[in-house]
Amino acid sequence: MEDKRVLVTGAGTGIGRGIALEFAREGAAVALHFSHSGAGAQSAVEDIVQKGGRAKAFRADFNDADQARALPGKAAEFLGGLDVLINNAGITMNQPFLETTVEQYDTLFNVNIRAMFFATQGAAAIMIPQGGGGVINISSVHAYGAMVEHAVYASTKTAIVGFTRTLSVELIQKGVRVNCIASGWVLVENQRAILDPEFDEKHEGQILPAGFIGKPHDIGRLAIFLASDESRYIIGQTILCDGGQTSLLPSTPHFRTPVKEKYGQGYVSGR
Repeated sequence: MEDKRVLVTGAGTGIGRGIALEFAREGAAVALHFSHSGAGAQSAVEDIVQKGGRAKAFRADFNDADQARALPGKAAEFLGGLDVLINNAGITMNQPFLETTVEQYDTLFNVNIRAMFFATQGAAAIMIPQGGGGVINISSVHAYGAMVEHAVYASTKTAIVGFTRTLSVELIQKGVRVNCIASGWVLVENQRAILDPEFDEKHEGQILPAGFIGKPHDIGRLAIFLASDESRYIIGQTILCDGGQTSLLPSTPHFRTPVKEKYGQGYVSGR
């Protein structure tokens, strides 16, 4: 990523902040977008600059599509161009389906998918005349599995997968490669703030095949690979980075315990 020019949306906290720090660690100049978490974005900028890198924080309200579309241009003015856009900005909400309001619905769709659409439009308009670039969208395992009270959130994350696939075919013809990461459980500040004080991260991580809960670093490393020429033959794909979460059948909650039942008896030899 040496000398790459990167914009990360939603980089004030959590996964976005972690991705921005990883790109900077690999030599990229980074623009960090935030909407509400200015202190987090600015502290990341200070960390990057102190270590000899280039970074700047930019505020934009992603409820406003015009601000989302204008953001890449502002970032490119600072960076001297734009090579990579990481569409990470997003908000979550759990709410029973029958109690979900139009305002709540609109807020999640505005921030999670509409802003992504128009930020990518703004970025592509910069990348194409330069000769190309890369876009990496951040989705979620909620696009692949259901959780009650997440109808709106899951809908936005599923939309991102379809957006990635379709847009990739159009933009690759213009030199812009588009892919997506569907993140599994990554423990971030906003989640920690609402968890029970006695939450045991090590114990809870055992429900995942990986045996631990992911960190923003894990998503950041995959994003770097997808932004590099090493992944040049990967186009329009959504890669799950979830510690095996979606690989596990929901009917096998005790997967660390050997299965006592002997299936196949009478029709499979050795059973």
